[in-house]
Amino acid sequence: MTTDDDRRQFQRLKLARPILASVDGADALLLDVGVAGAFVEHKGRLQPGANFSLSFRWQGEELQFECEVVRTKIVKPSADATAVIAHSGVRFVDASAESNEKLRKMMATFVGRVLDAQRANASGDHQSETLLSKVGEARRTRSRGFVRYQFHDGKWSHEPTQSPRQPHDGFTVGAHEDDEEIEELCRTYERADEEGRSMIRLVAELSTSAVK
Repeated sequence: MTTDDDRRQFQRLKLARPILASVDGADALLLDVGVAGAFVEHKGRLQPGANFSLSFRWQGEELQFECEVVRTKIVKPSADATAVIAHSGVRFVDASAESNEKLRKMMATFVGRVLDAQRANASGDHQSETLLSKVGEARRTRSRGFVRYQFHDGKWSHEPTQSPRQPHDGFTVGAHEDDEEIEELCRTYERADEEGRSMIRLVAELSTSAVK
């Protein structure tokens, strides 16, 4: 289980089903994942500050990240150090552009499916999934900075900002995002429950991470 401190360190998507992964070549499970880091179940002890390579597959493609351990907890002790089971919150410190792009698509797909399920749309359209897959996808301009959108009393306001911080009453995206897509994202946010809105902010972080 992730701790409150862990949740504050990284906004992450809790996976409904763990994904098989590898920690320096040893079998592991990916439990949560976000734009900045992950929560991993693995064998053996890891110390905070330790570095390792994390890899996993999604839709037949491999993603690989160099990670730094932020915190770790033994969940299944054993006299045999190699049989110890631990949960570790890790920070992504390096990855290829290809792996980052695949991660963005994976998270957008998962979040979109949850939002669409919440809407219980009888038509079966995956509008949220399609929309979220576009957020952060293109560097349409060389715009720097961010735009913060906030929802109060049924009305939206927005303002330029230099901070990528996600507000509790809306979301922040890169200034390069397309106006029509943001308008649709606002409508999706309005329909979502609190869990859905939290996940929209998580995907918005993918947009802010694209700002150079």
